[in-house]
Amino acid sequence: MPDSDPPIRIAVAGALGRMGHAVIAAAEAEPGLTVAARFDRPDSPTGEGLMSPEAALEAAQVVIDFTTPAASAALAEACAARGGPALVIGSTGFDEAQIAAIARAAERVAIVRAGNFSLGVNVLMGLVEQAAARLAPEAYDIEILEAHHRRKVDAPSGTALMLGEAAARGRGAALDQVARRGRDGITGARPAGEIGFAVLRGGGIVGEHSVTFAAEDEILTLSHSARDRGLFARGAVVAARWVAGRAPGQYDMRDVLGFSGRS
Repeated sequence: MPDSDPPIRIAVAGALGRMGHAVIAAAEAEPGLTVAARFDRPDSPTGEGLMSPEAALEAAQVVIDFTTPAASAALAEACAARGGPALVIGSTGFDEAQIAAIARAAERVAIVRAGNFSLGVNVLMGLVEQAAARLAPEAYDIEILEAHHRRKVDAPSGTALMLGEAAARGRGAALDQVARRGRDGITGARPAGEIGFAVLRGGGIVGEHSVTFAAEDEILTLSHSARDRGLFARGAVVAARWVAGRAPGQYDMRDVLGFSGRS
């Protein structure tokens, strides 16, 4: 009988952080995967299970990265420069230059980048897009509310922006043309078709997202609540298994879950 395939070797970036710990736990619990390397900032001391970033990239087939936009963009460039490993990126809050750097890196290596790795959130995005396509902007206003813990540094969250993109896509609009990131003072009447965002930060909230379609005579709200950040880690591990050995390109969770039609 032939031997079973060797386990997929995973490296975890930001291994000392909260998400790093969650990813390590999820990967170690997943059959067919092994945590081959753990690393943190370049100035972090090695030892006690940590490697240098260079050694970690050499040891791994896939890197899972929930760090910062700048660190993720630099890591993507490093992976591309050496022709691997593949990369799963869960950081949010990227600027245009960082997004462009990741896109260039994806010409050389396979990268899954998503603002949220939850299966439930990705189903929610599909429902939001369908609802937005069917509920006319002249009658239904769209408002997106998100809440996270006090330590989150970007706003709106990457997931809220993904939901906004889904709503705009359903209406055949570009989000940057219809988004309202905040309201203060005398704002005037709300224009038809606007997609509003509201943000809450406090305590240890893992992640709350809701999309409200408000008409004069009814309100429809679609929502998702994250109870444990382990669910994001488990989704990232699913993405890591999927992207191992994949052709270069930039993918997202719709690809991983088979929603996009790209195999």
